[in-house]
Amino acid sequence: MPASERAQRRRSPDPAQLRAWRAYIETAQVVRSTIGSQLLADSGLSNGDYAVLLALSEAPGHRLRSTPLARAIHWERSRLSHHLGRMERRELISREGSATDNRGAEIVLTPSGTTAFRRATVPHLRLVQELFVDALSAEQLAALEDASRALGRHLQERLDGTAGESG
Repeated sequence: MPASERAQRRRSPDPAQLRAWRAYIETAQVVRSTIGSQLLADSGLSNGDYAVLLALSEAPGHRLRSTPLARAIHWERSRLSHHLGRMERRELISREGSATDNRGAEIVLTPSGTTAFRRATVPHLRLVQELFVDALSAEQLAALEDASRALGRHLQERLDGTAGESG
């Protein structure tokens, strides 16, 4: 067997690693789906709406250009553009010309968007507490945060490496 094939086989997850992966993706999907369904029922906001409103609420002046907004919520710009159109029709956000750059618009949190976000936040955070925080000990939460940050760093390094190779 060639060395490259042996190396490839060693890089495949073993059964314990696959169990961890499956537990992670299946549980994360149930948590996101449950929280998303309740968020929509409580506030009329989707997970995507909430992510956009959260990012804008934390941005200076409650405004961001689309590229930084897409990066903040980990979406492709085309997906974000379509979603922003729907949010704009619902008057949750507006698009305004940039005071410092004529090349594009800034996405701005509207007063209606601020109100919708504030109304959604308390029940949303209560559900996060109930479904996520209450299920884990302080030690498990710390370990999960540590593991999530390590995974995030690994993914960012991979993205940075890929971006450097293609450009």
